[in-house]
Formats: sequence, C-alpha cells, structure tokens
Amino acid sequence: MKLTFLGSGGGRFSAISQRRMTGGFRIDNLGGKNYHVDPGPGALIRTYQFGFDPRNLSGVIVSHSHTDHYNDAEILIEAMTKGMTKRTGTIIGSESVLKGYEKWGPCISNYHKSKSDKLVLKPGFTNKLDNITIKGTKTTHGDPTGSGFQIDYNGFKLSYTSDTGYFDGLANEHKGADILIASVLRPGNKSINGHMCTRNFIDLINEVKPKVAVMTHLGLKMISSNPVTEAKKVSKVTGVKTIAAFDGLSFNVNYNNPKRFRLISLKDVQSSIHSTSHNLYESEKKNSYQLAFKHQEFDELSIIKNSKNQNSKFEG
Repeated sequence: MKLTFLGSGGGRFSAISQRRMTGGFRIDNLGGKNYHVDPGPGALIRTYQFGFDPRNLSGVIVSHSHTDHYNDAEILIEAMTKGMTKRTGTIIGSESVLKGYEKWGPCISNYHKSKSDKLVLKPGFTNKLDNITIKGTKTTHGDPTGSGFQIDYNGFKLSYTSDTGYFDGLANEHKGADILIASVLRPGNKSINGHMCTRNFIDLINEVKPKVAVMTHLGLKMISSNPVTEAKKVSKVTGVKTIAAFDGLSFNVNYNNPKRFRLISLKDVQSSIHSTSHNLYESEKKNSYQLAFKHQEFDELSIIKNSKNQNSKFEG
C-alpha cells in the first residue's frame, strides 16, 4: 500500500489561499485497489501533477459536506467511470454527501452517482468494500453527519479522523490503528471548535498508540508556524513516529513493520496533460504570502476579524 498526499492544507482559508495544496490524499494498491480521500479544490490537477492517473481509481471517499473535502469529487468520479460511460467503482461518503442532511449537501449529483455503487459512512457501522472492511468513525464538526473511517485489510488498520474536535471516546473510534492520519488544524494548545490542535493529537496518540501518526489538513496558523517542529514535539512526547504531511509526500507502507518506510517528496512531473506552471505557481504562492502579511492574515480568526472590521467601515 502507498499513501500519497496531494495536498496537506485544510480549512476554508487554506483552501482559498492555496498556501498548501488541498487535493486530499490517495491510498494506492490496497489489495490491488486505489482510493482518493477527501478530494478538495485542485485534486484533479494535483493527481496529474504528481504523476497519478485518476482513471485507475476504485473509489472516491468524502468524509463530509465541506468544500475543502468534496470540491473535486464529481470530476474524479467522471474519471473513475471513464467519462460516465462505464459502471464501476464505489462512492463512499457521509449521509450529507450522498443524500443531503438539512442544510448540508448533497455534494454529489444523482447523475454522478448513477454509474457507481454507493456506500454511506456512518459512525459505528462497518461495511465490506472490495477486499477490505471500512468502519465509519464519529466526529464532532460543523456537519453533524460527518464521518472519519478505519479501514481493515487482513488485520492491518488505517484510520483517518477527518475534521473533528477532540472528545472523550475519540480514541475508541480509532482503537487498534496501525497508521493514524488526523486533521490537525492548529499548533500548540489552542484548538478551535470542530478541529484538533497539536495538544489534542498528542492525547489521541497516547490513547490509540498507533505505529505511525500523520498530521495533515493543516490550517493557516499551523502553516505559518512550523509543522515539522510540531511533529517532532509529538514524536518526542508520545514515542510514536509522527510525520507532518507536506504537498507531494508519499511513502510505501510495510504491513508487517509500519515503522519502516522512506519518505518520498514527489516533484511536479510537468505533465503535458495539465497546465500547471511550476514557476508561475511559486510566484503566485509568494504573492499570497505577501498579501497575507500585508493584511495580517496569519490564521482563520484574524481573517474573520479583519473582514468584520472592513464590513463595519462600509456600514459606517
């Protein structure tokens, strides 16, 4: 099995600014099957950029109805189904993603659901999928039907928290995980509603005791800090090898000894299929940082505060 992060950014403002990519991550060669998890904005482009083919997907997994998790799901479904000409693959998602729930979703149209099997992720419920089992895991987040998951492949368990605040019982949802992938939006001890910070992740790891832990879905404050330093702190406190995901991170998983792996930093393949200019991207990225500092947009709360101040000026 290979894990590849086509984006390590998360949260609406990371998605808007693209200071980190937001393409989610891929699980490849899991018993011969390939899955794309939470394909946010840019997932299709990043797939090609890092040398993958979206047409070889066996499934698309969307944990909840927020744009930074579902934005590119439909185009990946079109790729998976060969342009909606072949019935194949499975669409896995929360109730809101597939059916809609109150003001959330549905995020995938009936048309795009028509050529694939559907599987609703519900916390506490386990389903057979291809040659794996997948269990929905509880979250506390804006979308009340949102769900993380734990995949079991011949006794090897991969867990993904999705977006969630820390709560009593979260560790039980991911008990037995060999690899624990978590959305860790903020550094240090200051979490915000519906999201974990580094301190929360330490508590979770100490309870779950995975072989390997991965921090992803990093918010602006985490990105403006140093995710690698945060990961080292987690490793030191917990004794568990902890990785701060970065854009293009990839590694093969050894089922017998998950701790043994080599991190690979994938480069832009300059594929003729996509129009990404690496130089242009770097220039735009630099500009986004300059604008961020100019407007003092260092985290989600400062952006919201500045926006409110601007609105009050206009109203006055």
